[in-house]
Amino acid sequence: MSQMKHSIRLLYIFLVLFIGSVSGSLYEDCAPQHCGNDINISYPFFVGGLQRSYCGYPGFELQCNFNGLPSVLNISGTNYSVNDINFQQKSMRLVHAPTSTCPLDIRNITLDSDSQLVGVFPAGLTSELIFLTECSKEVPNNMTEFRIGSCDPDVMLVMLGDDEHLEMAKELCTNVVVAPVEVPGDQVVVGGNYTEVMKRGFTMSWSAPGCNQCEQSGGRCGWIDSQFRCLCPSSIDVKDTCPVGDTSKKQGRTNKKQVILVTALCVGFVIILVVIILCFLWKLKQRRKTKNSSNVENFLKNHEFLAKRYSYLQVKKMTSSFQVKLGQGGFGCVYRGVLSNGNLVAVKILNKLKGNNEDFINEVASVGKTSHVNIVSLVGFCFEGNKKALIYEFMPNGSLEKFIYNQASSSINQLGWEKLHEIAIGIARGLEYLHIGCNTRILHFDIKPHNILLDQDFSPKISDFGLAKLFPKQRSMISMSRMRGTPGYIAPEVYSRNFGQVSHKSDVYSYGMMILEMVGGKKNIEVGDNHTSEIYFPHWIYKKIELDEELGLRSNSSDKENEMARTMIIVGLWCIQTNPLNRPTITKAIEMLEGDLESLEIPPKPYLSSPSKLVGSSLTD
Repeated sequence: MSQMKHSIRLLYIFLVLFIGSVSGSLYEDCAPQHCGNDINISYPFFVGGLQRSYCGYPGFELQCNFNGLPSVLNISGTNYSVNDINFQQKSMRLVHAPTSTCPLDIRNITLDSDSQLVGVFPAGLTSELIFLTECSKEVPNNMTEFRIGSCDPDVMLVMLGDDEHLEMAKELCTNVVVAPVEVPGDQVVVGGNYTEVMKRGFTMSWSAPGCNQCEQSGGRCGWIDSQFRCLCPSSIDVKDTCPVGDTSKKQGRTNKKQVILVTALCVGFVIILVVIILCFLWKLKQRRKTKNSSNVENFLKNHEFLAKRYSYLQVKKMTSSFQVKLGQGGFGCVYRGVLSNGNLVAVKILNKLKGNNEDFINEVASVGKTSHVNIVSLVGFCFEGNKKALIYEFMPNGSLEKFIYNQASSSINQLGWEKLHEIAIGIARGLEYLHIGCNTRILHFDIKPHNILLDQDFSPKISDFGLAKLFPKQRSMISMSRMRGTPGYIAPEVYSRNFGQVSHKSDVYSYGMMILEMVGGKKNIEVGDNHTSEIYFPHWIYKKIELDEELGLRSNSSDKENEMARTMIIVGLWCIQTNPLNRPTITKAIEMLEGDLESLEIPPKPYLSSPSKLVGSSLTD
């Protein structure tokens, strides 16, 4: 991994150098720039904001003023106005203007003794003003002094002309600041005119070894990697001097080669970067898969009693290599299988699970802990790498969905009102077992006709526990981060906590929507004779019940069957009340279904409609 990082770093450095120097871009970046007074600024100075820092010596950045004011050069933390600059003579005139009457903001001008930029002050004109503070001894009379009483601590200003006095001053005072000034040799600073002297400024000259040769060879001077470099107009390298005599034709060929080379390097870099990212993501994915698989294995090891474990080879054998397909859902496909004892089973292949195998664990944990006539039985499971399957008891009549939505089929004649009533009660008893009959309370969160299977006697069994939630009996409310379930059956509080807390009443809502669909024989959308516009079935049927009108749902119904239909409708309308507190428990719903129609009160009209036509796949959190 460290070698890979090193390679990436080297490739990045090469690309910066190559891309930065295509068509002499380093050379172009360091072109002279105007700075305020229309003087072209070049090495060893660079113009802040207009030139790159490698176009000049470190610390010699000019801040240009384009409003007629002098430009500014910062040396040793002090700003100096540049009144004049001459690149032919390599000299410039600097002025330090104190920001107050107290000169404590003045700093010494110090340059690196090893630098290639050396300040030289012209002899005979340049002298030094020394500012002294925190003096422990009296200043001798032979040192001209002027005390500036407005400063705290007091500052003594002394004019000195040699190093001997400077050394003496350093012995007397803790803080000694030397400010270069330019005065005639016979002038002496007296009184408080030091500010006038400083306003005259001083001249500083510089030397830049190697720059003359570079410029004569057609290059421009720069400072790269802490050393002087000559930037050439048609070379991808930085050298001490540029090759003399380059023709435009040769430069054109060189530039073309540079473009091709840099393009190839860029493409190579992108490819390498993409490969590295893909490898990293693949390793991360594999690591997560390994961790998730380990978690599932630990869960299965601790719950070996839930169901029998089969290998994928056994699953393939029992389904005859998946020959007979029974159905398909968002999770994958269901195939018919035969166990070694001859019993038929339904094999559910899970190939679209969530990343942490939560659906698989939910199914095994939920169904494996249940044993009820109205809950589908889990015969076994398979967990082998990315091969996952759940094996259930075989339900010959399939799901309830195909018996209630297709009125034209001959199979609809097998389900009369009495059988539909029995199925509704059976589903409710299965939910009652999940809610209060198990040691651990189970909420299904996806009750709908598609998840209700019918055995050979058309007895219902609740299936598909992929979205189920398990929680202790002591808790009546549960928390969820996001919505889960199938649109059209989701309780209002599941998709918005403004309607109440999520609880077992959320399953009651889904059950009520399903009961109304069983009665209507269609989805709760687009029910009625007029299909030119959507008609929400619960609102439509509520009006019929409220006005005691003929339901007109199915022909040739006896009075007893009409009573069963009305009972189911009233129970369904109670179950889909918007406020969870107004819904009955599933146990109360069973009592209402088994009781007399006359004893049932008509509930308030539900004011929420189904979430549009989204009645497809389930949503999970």
